[in-house]
Amino acid sequence: MVTALGAASVADAVQAAAAAGMTALVLATVSDVAVLRPDPVTGLRAHRDFRPGEAYADHRRQLTAIHRDVAAAGAEVAASAAQVVRAARGGRTVVLLGCEGGDFLEGDLRRLAEARTAGVTVLTLVHYRDNQIADTQTGPPVHGGLSRFGRDVVAECNRLGIVIDCAHASFAATMAALEASDQPVIISHGQLGHRGAIHPRLLTPEHAAAVASAGGLIGAWPCGITSQSLADFSAEIIRLTDVAGLGHVGIGTDLDGNYQPVLTSYQQIPGLASLLTDQGFPAAHIQRILGGNALDLLHRVIP
Repeated sequence: MVTALGAASVADAVQAAAAAGMTALVLATVSDVAVLRPDPVTGLRAHRDFRPGEAYADHRRQLTAIHRDVAAAGAEVAASAAQVVRAARGGRTVVLLGCEGGDFLEGDLRRLAEARTAGVTVLTLVHYRDNQIADTQTGPPVHGGLSRFGRDVVAECNRLGIVIDCAHASFAATMAALEASDQPVIISHGQLGHRGAIHPRLLTPEHAAAVASAGGLIGAWPCGITSQSLADFSAEIIRLTDVAGLGHVGIGTDLDGNYQPVLTSYQQIPGLASLLTDQGFPAAHIQRILGGNALDLLHRVIP
């Protein structure tokens, strides 16, 4: 998956994915991007509140730009697993639309249906700002996990066919989302913490295992917090499969917004596959991690 901060790099992202033989990538609006500033501890944080209507207006601006630039790149937006399968059979690259942070809802559940009509199929509940939905990993708890509105958001995502993404959500928020959802959830880009890598964005084994045990998926995150090289990242993928299980791990590149990434191009994917092969992973297992598991989840949530 790839998260684009705005639309400036959309055409380049789509063309790069197509050149590398990728079938699908995720491009997301980022509702809180206008209020974020760098932070030495968390990476990013909100430095001010939104003005009324600001988050929604910026979400709509970004969504319109992504649609325009995807079309200009000669690609299409896919809103179902069936469309992804057709693209694979035809050797084409499609885009799945996401929203990183539900801030744009501004308490209005009707905007989820509007987003789904516009092709959105993935909602990341929170980003770097505690919103009306849930608590983040990187801030103090406000809701004790998931708010009452957040539970309504989860139920509406289930009804509409929107994949719920708990990346950036606190452990308590993730557990509450799992309890409230009748569909599996994902952590689109996350990685296990360990003694040499401590950061609020990293996952405990309990966190990853909970998502997996509910049928969900964790996108292994090639960030500089846990990896200094692509070989390190391949080892981190194996650590994650040991905790979550082979059927519950994918690749979450976060390509346009990552911190000191060790995977910076889709052209590195074959090299990553070779590293996994060198560490004893069978080809069938690697194919599941590189897309098969994600497609299985899409078939379940957005057939």
